[in-house]
Amino acid sequence: MAGNIRGATAKPMTDTVTPLVVIVEDDEGVRDGLQDLLRSVGLDSLAYGSTGDLLAAALPDRPGCLILDVRLPGSSGLDLQAKLAARGNRMPIIFMTGHGDIPMSVQAMKAGALDFLTKPFRDQDMLDAIAVAIERDRARRASSAGVAELEALAATLTAREAEVMQHVVRGLLNKQIAHALGISEITVKIHRGNVMRKMGAGSVADLVRKTELLKAPASA
Repeated sequence: MAGNIRGATAKPMTDTVTPLVVIVEDDEGVRDGLQDLLRSVGLDSLAYGSTGDLLAAALPDRPGCLILDVRLPGSSGLDLQAKLAARGNRMPIIFMTGHGDIPMSVQAMKAGALDFLTKPFRDQDMLDAIAVAIERDRARRASSAGVAELEALAATLTAREAEVMQHVVRGLLNKQIAHALGISEITVKIHRGNVMRKMGAGSVADLVRKTELLKAPASA
């Protein structure tokens, strides 16, 4: 079952939020030791003894990472990694095992694991891996928030403004856009001005950058 410490409730998503480290480890002693280590550096944690316990839990939406044992009762850590990916959960994963081998670590890393530590590991090695994972998760969340904001701005465009925007980012001149859309050049100028204002773009280069972000796939 879950073992948790203070601060398990959700908080506003800002850089000042204490990150949450989630642990899945069937050895209670290892779980407790990890939570003590995390507590000593001011990090909150939630700990689970099996993959089923984690999958049944409602995790707070906070930046952080997952520390996952490879060999667990029932479904393995590698299986859990696949299930979380299928759910769209992109929390960085640090694997740990007392029975690690090269094929297992390669499989985990190819599936997106951030690190793979063999027990017994040094506390500092684990803390270093956690620090990297948390920063990666913060960056991913910031990027996702930025894209969501751009999507909201793009949703305010009319259908014609969206058409004009696509031609503008392709580098077409106003008269070329007017010819392509069968409208007057002055109408293009009006739509173009609306696009720049609604998208908060200071230049065509800025508009291009923003449309590229909208088209980019979500980062892992």
